[in-house]
This record gives sequence, structure tokens and C-alpha cells, in this order.
Amino acid sequence: MTRSERDLVTALRNELAAIDPARSCDRLAEAAGLGTEVGAREPAVARLAVRLRRAREEANAAPFDWSIAAEHCRTAWLRGRFLARGSLSLAGGRTHLEFVVPPDDAPVLAARLREVGLPAAWRLRRGRGVVTWKSGEAVGTFLRRIGAAGALLELEARQVSRALRGELNRVLNAESANLQRAVAAAGRQLDAIAVLDADGRMPEQPYVVRLIADARRETPEATLTELAERLELHRSAVQRALERIERLAEAEPAPPSGRSGDGMVRAHA
Repeated sequence: MTRSERDLVTALRNELAAIDPARSCDRLAEAAGLGTEVGAREPAVARLAVRLRRAREEANAAPFDWSIAAEHCRTAWLRGRFLARGSLSLAGGRTHLEFVVPPDDAPVLAARLREVGLPAAWRLRRGRGVVTWKSGEAVGTFLRRIGAAGALLELEARQVSRALRGELNRVLNAESANLQRAVAAAGRQLDAIAVLDADGRMPEQPYVVRLIADARRETPEATLTELAERLELHRSAVQRALERIERLAEAEPAPPSGRSGDGMVRAHA
């Protein structure tokens, strides 16, 4: 992940940690989601954990019960769970979000996410439970739901920019390849024209072939389409004429009438 991407992830977590729910039940639900082991998270997340833990202790609240919690409380709990256990990766242009939790918590978290319409895969990895989304759409829906609107806009803008750069590079590469092929073909055609000029076969060619050969000499950089438009011919006619010139240049010229292949005049009986 680049420094710019790490900064975006940090900004995302800071944005979420700065949310101050209006409902006391949401604050208690988020505190439950954070749990007691925030770990070495960003300072903003650590401060949030202290603030919410104090609020929970003052309220002497009962343990959070997902099964009876309101939708807004579930959202707050998920926000806390992401801040405590979630990570976001943007490496390689792909968005990947995962929660790393105790093994027994993974199927529970996956089931809860499925209940709110965000099904996620889960597995065990090196003795820990991992709940994962690899779909950019699912990640975006989740981040929007837990309140990361600002960071999500920046993330989506970067994804659009990356997609546009990829498409532009694809078009430029295709154009470059086409140009290289066109330059190589024009070079072969000019060489073939020079061969037919040198051995005297060009004047023997049909008028249209000679016309196209002259046009190619005058504008070596022109595409077949440009030559056709200039001469008011079909593109296929231009292509066939140039292919004919190349074939003739590759073939040995026929010996003049009345002479053998070795240039000797044959005696008549």
C-alpha cells in the first residue's frame, strides 16, 4: 500500500472515531463493539475507546444484545467493531476489508453482517478468525452505513481515477501498437515500390496501382484510410494495391520476351 493509500485509511478511521452518536444507546453499542482490547490503534481511536468506556461505566449498562438491538444500535456496534478489529487494504487497486477476531467470533460476526444485508466470507487463519469482503461495492456499502461518507467519497474518486488511467493506458497502448504496425507496413511498401521502380516493373502496373504507389511515396506517414480519402478510392482497393506491390517485389521479375532465364537469346529453328 502506498503512503497516499495509508493516509486515506488513517483519515477513514479518524472520521469514524470522530462520530459522536446522539443516542446514548448508540454510544453504549459502539463501546461494546470496540471491546476492551483496542490495541495499538490510532490516537483518535484510543481516545474514543476511553470516552465510550467511561460512558458505559457511568450508565452501568447491561451487555449489548444484538438480537433485540435497534438498527441504529447495530450500526454503532459494527462501527466499533471495525475500529477495533477492522482493516482496509487498497493495494493493487483492489479494495479489501477484513475483521480479524477470535476464532469463535468469526461465524457470529459473519452471521450478524448477513442479517443487515452485507454477507461476508469467514475463515480461520493462523489461529484467528477472519471475516472478509473483497467486493468494492460491499465495502462501500458498509463504510457508508457506519458513517465514513467523506473518506468513502475520496476512495471512490481514487477508484474512478485509477479506472480512467487504466482505460487511457489501454487505449494509448493499442494506438501505439497500431502506429508501430502502420509504420512498419509503410516502410515495407516504400521498399517494394523502390524495387519495382528500379527493375522497371512499376510502369507496367495498372494505373490505379501506380497512382497509389505515387501517393504512398508522397505521404509515407498516411494511413490506408487517409490514402483512400485523398485518392477518392475504397480503403480495400488501396490495401489490395499495396499488397500487390509487396508481392511483386518479393517475386523475381520475369525475363524479357525472347530471352532465357540466363539472359541468352534463343535461336529459332
